[in-house]
Amino acid sequence: MTASPKLRDGATCDVIAGTHAGKSGTVRDIKTSKTGHVTITVVQANGVRFKTLARNVVARTTSSRARAK
Repeated sequence: MTASPKLRDGATCDVIAGTHAGKSGTVRDIKTSKTGHVTITVVQANGVRFKTLARNVVARTTSSRARAK
């Protein structure tokens, strides 16, 4: 198993499955366990941290042009 190439440290993400489904935040730590599962630490805007599996997370994509308007 490998993490999505868009899931990088500092990327904004949304959790789409698992215990933390519906939450969002910033990716802070990406690790691969001995069994091959990729885990990430997500920090929410209010500072709360949680760990989840990378397969449950999608990176948010926002274009710089959309933000500029």
